[in-house]
Amino acid sequence: MADRAAARLAARPDDRPGPLPLIVGLGAAAAAFAATFNGPRDRFWSRMTATGLALGSWALLTSRPSRRFGIGPGRILLGLLSALGLYLTFAVGDRFARRYVPGGDAEIRDIYTLRTLRPRPEIAARLAFVIGPAEEIFWRGLVQESLMRRFGRWPGAALAAVCYGGVHVTTGNFTLFGAAGLAGAHWCALYAAKVPLGALVVSHVAWDIWIFLVQPTGETDAIGPDGRVVHVRLGPAA
Repeated sequence: MADRAAARLAARPDDRPGPLPLIVGLGAAAAAFAATFNGPRDRFWSRMTATGLALGSWALLTSRPSRRFGIGPGRILLGLLSALGLYLTFAVGDRFARRYVPGGDAEIRDIYTLRTLRPRPEIAARLAFVIGPAEEIFWRGLVQESLMRRFGRWPGAALAAVCYGGVHVTTGNFTLFGAAGLAGAHWCALYAAKVPLGALVVSHVAWDIWIFLVQPTGETDAIGPDGRVVHVRLGPAA
């Protein structure tokens, strides 16, 4: 009787997800990120929110670990400390990229112009309630969990980080690709080290809002075709 119950539990698709949710999810992520970053710029935040909703919903439907993201005081503190560590890493990386990476300064500034497309409170809400949580639920709760089950904890984490960085190749922004790879490696390593998913949701949201809206790591004004700085006025309620 106990053996049959254990066998039924082992066969439950949520506990041992097959390859289909992972394959479909990664294919959808690659297509969605390409459309998000290469579509009309003024609709970027609408597309990014839709991408988060779609990928996050798919993970919640197909992977039980993605639904285990309870958030309490301990996980909030852990998440904030994680976000602080990542921010300090990016502060150093920003200086290196702007000085030594060809086109790095212009590419970083181009990323920051996205924050001028909508009012900051609206962008913060999208990051906090949809985009940040959805990325952790999908990339850690579905993608990394599936890869770790198949290839082992640390090899699976490394593959998940490669996948996360890889979908940013379509942006054509080398610096963004590198930044995504670094951030993805940070969260994947923590998840592999058994940091709770809820803490990583807090980390991702706090880091997104702080580095993008509150305290950027360097100059944010865009560089025009003539090589001069273009001062972009922030939207209303900024």
